[in-house]
Amino acid sequence: MKKTKKFLKIAIDSPAAAGAGTLAKSISKHYNLYYLDTGKIYRMIAYLKIKFPKKFNQNFLKKKISLIKVKNLSNKNLLSDEVGTEASIISKNKNIRKLVHSFQVNCAYNPPKNFNGSCLDGRDITYKIVPDADFKFFITANLKTRAHRRYKELKKINKKILYKNVLKSIKKRDKSDFNRKISPLKKTKDSVLLNTTKLNKRACFLKIKKIIDRKLKT
Repeated sequence: MKKTKKFLKIAIDSPAAAGAGTLAKSISKHYNLYYLDTGKIYRMIAYLKIKFPKKFNQNFLKKKISLIKVKNLSNKNLLSDEVGTEASIISKNKNIRKLVHSFQVNCAYNPPKNFNGSCLDGRDITYKIVPDADFKFFITANLKTRAHRRYKELKKINKKILYKNVLKSIKKRDKSDFNRKISPLKKTKDSVLLNTTKLNKRACFLKIKKIIDRKLKT
């Protein structure tokens, strides 16, 4: 696949519910970048596996991935705890990762011409998907803060959701993401660390914007 460096590439990694998605969207909008929440791809696949258990196989998946549109990844069904848990499991599958990897790399290096570049967030973006990104960030927050954020998000969909269950789920996701053998979540040496525990959305955006603008001006 031909790669070009004529546009801006931003790579973001983070554990679940650290605020990376919200931040990435703001950055993408401000700099007119093609945004892809890579975790949502695995959630989409997990959703398909749960919804079509009998049809779910390699050929079925190849066809579905080729039809994936970024706008489809905003489906509220993808936010459920069940889908999140399944997504963490299937993300360890080598065959699935190969299919998703190609899709992600294409989005990163070949965004639509009307965009100034691309911005991807996920678990292995800074060292696996876009290793030559112009900017790399590792977004994090403490466990309870992340669980509370995800709880508020899920509460809008399921009024019966319990905070303790969300907290348990986040802990499980962290263990899986950080310890898996294939593309584990980790902070690279060249990634800028941003802890969002005590920061609101605006403050997070301004910190990242300052870093980007400073480098773009040099």
